[in-house]
Amino acid sequence: MKEVKIALLGLGVVGGGTYKILTEERETIKERYGVDIVVAKVMERDIQKAKALGIPNSALTTDIEDIAKDKEISVVAEFFGGVDFAKHCLLRCLDEGKSIVTANKEMFAKSWEELERHAKKSGAGLYFEASCVGGVPVIRALCESLQGNKVVALKGIVNGTTNFILSKMYDEGIDYQTCLKEAQQLGYAEANPTADVEGFDSSYKIRILSSLAFGVNLPLNKIYREGITAISTEIIEEAKTLGYTVKLIASGKNNGAEIQAHVYPALIPLSHPLSSVKEAYNALYVTGNNVGDLMFYGKGAGERPTGSALVSDIVKASTDQVKIRFPFIEIPKKSTKTLPLTTF
Repeated sequence: MKEVKIALLGLGVVGGGTYKILTEERETIKERYGVDIVVAKVMERDIQKAKALGIPNSALTTDIEDIAKDKEISVVAEFFGGVDFAKHCLLRCLDEGKSIVTANKEMFAKSWEELERHAKKSGAGLYFEASCVGGVPVIRALCESLQGNKVVALKGIVNGTTNFILSKMYDEGIDYQTCLKEAQQLGYAEANPTADVEGFDSSYKIRILSSLAFGVNLPLNKIYREGITAISTEIIEEAKTLGYTVKLIASGKNNGAEIQAHVYPALIPLSHPLSSVKEAYNALYVTGNNVGDLMFYGKGAGERPTGSALVSDIVKASTDQVKIRFPFIEIPKKSTKTLPLTTF
């Protein structure tokens, strides 16, 4: 049986969850996919985190060079978050021919072109299923399951924090600030929630998803972005009386000549499936010219759901004979609309 040695960069919530899944499902992965995945090294300063997971001290390092230069390691999964340091570590690994797996949507959305150039040069693979919509396999579907279609539109709820807040406001009539505090207490929102509530997180994700769906390099700075901080209980109640709910929608449209991409609070008819997506769940509505409408739904974040997507990518990276390339990401898209949408 093929043995594949991998490295994990970081043991935070998702990193720890990924390690647990790899350990628990090791025999199942061996039986189903014919590969034995071994965590050979872990980059982590907190020895107690590693000890709690049963990782031996001999596998720990704080130096990316210990991983990049290890010829036996072929796949590296990153859990640091942030942009610069995470990118530095992954570029070093790509340069050594190691495929990378990441859920880091901000880093990936801002650095995809650079990552692709390094991966192409060394022949390594880029795997980023967990960067969008948590444990829901939307990226795999866009890359591998819709070849018989021209995807013409995407729209969805891709941020669990804002969906939790808006759902509470709608269902319980609670004001924005109170809902935000509850989201923070439950761990759905960060102490500084700007990335979520101002739509930055959603814009990173729709940049990745639209680029994949339409086969173009959609620049991040061409995406119209509007958050939910101006949504009041009065707006929610008025929408309710008209038969709508309010959701933070990330959308992309391709009419052939140009791409439209937006993140904005939208009025969703109660008859539309996205209106029933509650709390911290995510959903993506995809329209293909032949398949029609598809909807992907599930948990958008968390230790196990995101870890599930990362493990899927680790297995794929370990078994792929040919690495998928993204040539379109090296070609800037010139025609991109940035005007806001006023209707859903």
